Amino acid sequence: MKFGRNTNFDKDFLLKNMMGPNCVRIAEELTQKIQLSSEMRILDLGCGTGLTSIFLAKEFGAQVFAADLWIKPTENYERFKKFGFENQIIPIHAEAHELPFAHHYFDAIISIDAYYYFGAEPDYLDKHIVPLIKKHGLIAVSVPGLQKDFSQGVPDALKPYWQENMNFYSRNWWKDLWELSPNIVIEQCFSHQCHKEAWKDWLECDNPYAKTDVKMMEAENGNYFDTIGLIAAVK
Repeated sequence: MKFGRNTNFDKDFLLKNMMGPNCVRIAEELTQKIQLSSEMRILDLGCGTGLTSIFLAKEFGAQVFAADLWIKPTENYERFKKFGFENQIIPIHAEAHELPFAHHYFDAIISIDAYYYFGAEPDYLDKHIVPLIKKHGLIAVSVPGLQKDFSQGVPDALKPYWQENMNFYSRNWWKDLWELSPNIVIEQCFSHQCHKEAWKDWLECDNPYAKTDVKMMEAENGNYFDTIGLIAAVK
């Protein structure tokens, strides 16, 4: 499967290593809206199995720090070596509230299908993300969300699948949250056009979570979910 100009993944490899809606497809669309280059140092926050890190290295030639809490860095390092990126992508084990990096170290921080786990906290952006980015550096995030917030509670169709920690919110909710920060300028807040395709790819996986999500997406039937992109520059 081809993404961007330079990235090809064997479909079986991709399906085996997905952890949610196709993060590479989402990263492809997100990065079309920003300027990245080989001179940059990028943090891929919540990189999972490193698929997005490989994409960023292949497409832009940048140095990528692949940080994740759940996937062991040794496992990711072995994947990176298979693509020849053992010296370009640095695997890191890190919790999102304890990121082990110097202030103003990164030109960009990118997070695909992970930020909603920790970034819904009102002070998270200013406390944990902004300090790590150079002046005028980029923050680009994509999260699963809602077309509209559930003002009347979770719809009956979704109640069997809904969890309290899902942190699914609308574009307006995320935009309002980021607008609380005096340290950034929001450049874009949008719904991903690849939303349906990214979920379709995920539902093909043998991952047991994907099998469960098949029933959830049948119940959702295109009525509630969205994939939301947020892009901002640090002042």
